[in-house]
Amino acid sequence: MTRRLLIAALLALCAACGGGPAAPAPSSGGKAVTLGFSAWPGWFPWQVAQEKGLFAKNGVQVELKYFDSYTDSLTALATGNIDANSQTLNDTLASVSGGAKQTVVLVNDNSTGNDQIIARPGITSVAQLKGKTVAAEQGTVDHYLLLLALRKAGLTQDDITFKPLPTDAAAAAFKAGQVDAVGVFAPFTTTALELPGATAIASSKDFPGAIPDHLVVSRELVSSRPEVVQGLVKTWFDTLAWIDANKAEARTIMAKRAGVSEEDYAEYDAGTTIFSLAQNVEAFTSGSLERQAKEIATFLTESGLADAAPPLDGLLDPRFVQGASS
Repeated sequence: MTRRLLIAALLALCAACGGGPAAPAPSSGGKAVTLGFSAWPGWFPWQVAQEKGLFAKNGVQVELKYFDSYTDSLTALATGNIDANSQTLNDTLASVSGGAKQTVVLVNDNSTGNDQIIARPGITSVAQLKGKTVAAEQGTVDHYLLLLALRKAGLTQDDITFKPLPTDAAAAAFKAGQVDAVGVFAPFTTTALELPGATAIASSKDFPGAIPDHLVVSRELVSSRPEVVQGLVKTWFDTLAWIDANKAEARTIMAKRAGVSEEDYAEYDAGTTIFSLAQNVEAFTSGSLERQAKEIATFLTESGLADAAPPLDGLLDPRFVQGASS
């Protein structure tokens, strides 16, 4: 994949980061860490954390960086230009397969319908995509969803004409009638569904647990500043509590960051299942995340989304969600 090859080339120019994980320290300090996020309902709570001073409350200095392009956020973390990012498990594994040193420290959410394959009028099933042109952002989460849906329908990518486009451009191209179907995530699903008669013919709801979303940090940050990682994780759960107590104001903040109306934003709630602290602890300690990582790793290599199987050692670190519960 072109993007993955680019990441691998950039990584070759960067000094490798490593080192074994250290025990979390009680306080942070030092320079600010850069935390990236992009347009996904499960990640907009970071905007609330910034505006309500919740990072500072937990003793961490954070430069919050919003990416209009999700792919750019993946590349920024993989090449060391940011310290942490919210991203999917499959995209994390794809980066790791290219040589990135990354660790998952938090489950933000599971996608339960907000990733969708949307088709023009007249196409009512994935099987009917055979011979049709389908757009998605190559090598990222909705390309993965498209391949899952095609496989379930007994098809492969060879049975369609795949058009790689950034997610926002893919949604716009579909709305303009330039492609027959598109793989997009919220809030870009709203754009795609503005085409009269368009319908979702598959979604992440059809593949439970297939698209978990995480806070992912560089291994160097885990090794050298574990107290900062702990502060980020603690901030996340404090933010969820603040949102629960201030739903209307939180929705206003998140809808503004998403660039959609509060009414549209409210519709995203059912398609994103935010993980509680208890669900986080269970996911990390029960082995379910590890099993999902192995399944995704196999799929990525078999489908050609990754050139080599990603190493799973050091990928998952449960200490920080466990620390947030103490």
